[in-house]
Amino acid sequence: MSDIENGPLPEWATVPHPQRCDSGGPFYTEILNRHRDAMAGGKSTYADPATGYFVFTAQYLWDRGLCCDTGCRHCPYTERGT
Repeated sequence: MSDIENGPLPEWATVPHPQRCDSGGPFYTEILNRHRDAMAGGKSTYADPATGYFVFTAQYLWDRGLCCDTGCRHCPYTERGT
């Protein structure tokens, strides 16, 4: 785990890392919509459309200030290539 000093959530972090959510998957658009709606509503989770399990939003994870290394779909601390 690593603690990180946070400012506002970066825009790129609102989209799941491609290794954590397949952009070609059958639920991808619904996942993006549910994530967007949950964050707009100030919620920390939303229900996954495929499984019904609750998924943390990027904003919630960002506000925690650290990565717990459990593979969260919207982890804003996952390294991304440029």
